[in-house]
Amino acid sequence: MGPKEEEEQQSPPRNFWGNTPEDEEAYHASQGIKSTNSFHDSPGGLSLFARSWEPLPPSSPRALLFMLHGYGNDISWTFQSSPIFLARSAFSCFALDLPGHGRSQGLRAFVPDVDAVVDDCISYIDSIRRRPEYRDLPCFLFGESMGGAICLLIHLRHLTARRWDGAILVAPMCKISDNIRPRWPIPQILTFVAKFLPTLPIVPTADLVEKSVKVEEKRFIAACNPLRYQGRPRLGTVLELLRVTDDLSSRLSEVSLPFIVLHGSADVVTDPSVSQTLYDAARSEDKTIKIYEGMMHSLLFGETDDNVAIVRNDILAWLNDRSQHFM
Repeated sequence: MGPKEEEEQQSPPRNFWGNTPEDEEAYHASQGIKSTNSFHDSPGGLSLFARSWEPLPPSSPRALLFMLHGYGNDISWTFQSSPIFLARSAFSCFALDLPGHGRSQGLRAFVPDVDAVVDDCISYIDSIRRRPEYRDLPCFLFGESMGGAICLLIHLRHLTARRWDGAILVAPMCKISDNIRPRWPIPQILTFVAKFLPTLPIVPTADLVEKSVKVEEKRFIAACNPLRYQGRPRLGTVLELLRVTDDLSSRLSEVSLPFIVLHGSADVVTDPSVSQTLYDAARSEDKTIKIYEGMMHSLLFGETDDNVAIVRNDILAWLNDRSQHFM
């Protein structure tokens, strides 16, 4: 291979699918779906970037999915592959860039108050569910990693009301894995410093793309995401995620909505044993767990295409079984 060919091979793609078609509208049309972009005014005063992915007529949506991404990620790069797949199967999908992520306002990757993020998500979800064309459709939550934890927190806000028909939890961050959790005495030191400098990006941690994505070519694509946060985690963010996940892990027995939790056995970012604990502890009558041998954190993109298809089809089968009466 000559120098020119090698340079072209390593040049960043314009989009996660490659360089053709060049624009999103053409790509979405080629996938047989429609997509829109908008901004949502959050209760906290931030403007949050939002997207939808829906089936094209004459197909009618069978259900609504509200999808939440993970820490440092956004909804405009590889995350899109999942809602596109689901929209092709007649599910209307909606998602936000969380505060401080992607195209939303806020200091990059600074998450000082997850409870406020939950408020933002509920506000956005309610704004969609109020639309007349969606009022009678079943509603599901979908979350990856940190987004999975936020799904459970949204559910736990409304335990006395049946607001959700189920949740899809992909490698949920119900607890920070000991493999990436800061070791003593670092948490104690960070807690002290964070009182004065919560936005300081100095927390040592492993490269999440390296730890999450198995296939080398896909690792390169994930790293090319222009909106991905590539700095070190901020003190306030780390302490808040530790607080929230410690609290969440102690409340798993309160979970009562139908759910499927999916996790790779080789995940070192979030702990598959905690997903097993969620399954065992939850009081939900309808609950399913899938542990995929040898798979890593990025189940829906970073694995081989065959493995991604296995996970996607498990999610689709679960949704189909719970949406049949709307077909």
